Amino acid sequence: MEIHKLVVSPGFMTNCYILGCPSTKEAIIIDPGDEAFRIMELVDSQKYDLKFMINTHAHVDHVCAAGEIQRERKVPFLLHEKELSVLNAVPGMSRMLGVEADDLPTVDEFIDPEKTYEFGECSFKILETPGHTPGGVCFLFREHVFVGDTLFAGGIGRTDVPGASHQQLLDSIKSKLFTLDERIVVHTGHGAVTMIGREKTSNPFFM
Repeated sequence: MEIHKLVVSPGFMTNCYILGCPSTKEAIIIDPGDEAFRIMELVDSQKYDLKFMINTHAHVDHVCAAGEIQRERKVPFLLHEKELSVLNAVPGMSRMLGVEADDLPTVDEFIDPEKTYEFGECSFKILETPGHTPGGVCFLFREHVFVGDTLFAGGIGRTDVPGASHQQLLDSIKSKLFTLDERIVVHTGHGAVTMIGREKTSNPFFM
């Protein structure tokens, strides 16, 4: 699997991921947070056939490019059903933060936690990890997991925002992420890449 990380939005520094199958050139986008033109430019440069966009959660800094890409490329946008309230709150939140978020996506399909998703010869499963948001999810591949704002290198997602729960987030991480193989690479929503084993042994929230 080919993994491309774009750090988008100077104010938020959000990690957007474009994942491609090298054999078929089918690809997906995870968390298109901003700068749609940069995301589409990378998709085009790799000659990818974009299959869908899928979000770990719907906070403003993870979703602001999705509407434009959906409109321009006619690709489906997938989100957990419990994130609809978060998505609907984006316009108000963006005004509070002084950012533009007028082109929100339409949810074409709700994420099914029981389903295995595929693009080309690549596949992943859904891990439900609420706590940062009510419908937060992670995407588990064989050797990689994309966690959004659930877990960071040396940290966890904020829980001082509407719909968040500190204890629920800790429980999600311990039951869904820390039970994975310690060698799995963790791709976060902000900041550096890490590994399951490293966070289990050194993350201060679990010491």
